[in-house]
Amino acid sequence: MKVADLFKHRGESISKHHSDLMQWMSPAVREYWGDFLSKANNRQLFTRLRDLQQPAVNDEASEPVEKPIELKPQAQAVFDELQTQLGEIIHTGEWLDVSQERINQFGLVTEDMQWIHTDPERAASESPFKTTIAHGFLTLALLPKLTDSVDPDNNLFPTAKMVVNIGLNQVRFPYPVKAGNRVRAVSTLSKVTPIRKGLEVEREIKVEIEGVRRPGAVVTSVIQLHF
Repeated sequence: MKVADLFKHRGESISKHHSDLMQWMSPAVREYWGDFLSKANNRQLFTRLRDLQQPAVNDEASEPVEKPIELKPQAQAVFDELQTQLGEIIHTGEWLDVSQERINQFGLVTEDMQWIHTDPERAASESPFKTTIAHGFLTLALLPKLTDSVDPDNNLFPTAKMVVNIGLNQVRFPYPVKAGNRVRAVSTLSKVTPIRKGLEVEREIKVEIEGVRRPGAVVTSVIQLHF
């Protein structure tokens, strides 16, 4: 049934009952009753029209289909190469000395001069490690150096125009890095995802301590390669 026919049919039915009711009303009541029905009918008509314009409950809204990302040739070549290396170690850095001087400098910059980091004499007598230890955030701050991300002559992704640090998904410090220790980073490729500007690369990075079984840090790093 068409919308207009539906309203006409319902209107005829209402009109019949309305006429019967009006015969029992006094003239004064009829006047107020007519006003009331006029306003009520206008509201009902508006509500019915609005409801008819709403989609049915079971109708599924059409979802926009995202266009597949088209990688530049340089990005596609790196993506194809990295896909074959998922789960493998893709980089092992050089050993780096974490000296007391380096620890002190980091403490001055960050204003974290706790004695466990900067007072060797007190640490020797009071610390369970019997020496000073590096700040955990110092270990994190060394990651760009340890992973060769800042070495233009030893770039892990030489065809990328820019490497952007997105952040760390997870960070743990299983064992403290003591003053005088040497550390290095070992990176394992976890995930590679195409993005509009290039690739997003997820790596698990372990910061190894020379001569120590447990690592100084284990992090999940996320970087973007822009081409």
